[in-house]
Amino acid sequence: MDPRLLNANELGIRLEIVGGIPLWEAQPVYKHQKAIDRIRASIKPCEGQTCGCVHVADVYIYFPDGSLKRPDISIFCREPEEDDEAVKLIPEAVIEVISKGYEFKDLEIGPNFYLAQGVKDVVVFNPYTLVVLHVRRDGAKHGLSPMAVALECGCGLTV
Repeated sequence: MDPRLLNANELGIRLEIVGGIPLWEAQPVYKHQKAIDRIRASIKPCEGQTCGCVHVADVYIYFPDGSLKRPDISIFCREPEEDDEAVKLIPEAVIEVISKGYEFKDLEIGPNFYLAQGVKDVVVFNPYTLVVLHVRRDGAKHGLSPMAVALECGCGLTV
């Protein structure tokens, strides 16, 4: 793992490297973590679907372009193989919960980056306004929480 990432954790910040550019934000607050837990508890396969809907919070993903990101929630159809290093399996979907002051990172940088790396669904939730953004290659939808979301991989969740 990149040594800069280890030092960032010691300082109480989350560091991601996107397209060679370091991006950071403060460690999440309680409201942020509660939203993640609530969303994760709702993730399940839609009827008749075969995706395992394996979800994990805050794990480093190593993307094909060399970027390292820590989505708030990553959803896979199977367990990633990496236990002790950044996951190389591309998530089927990612969910980002906005932290105050870091809206630009999650709304402007994240969706386009994830889609370009092969992620099929990107969901961004603002726990302060309850606005939900669901982005796919074919377009974007906006809504208000609570909002049911059907993912392309066959998983469903409520934001």
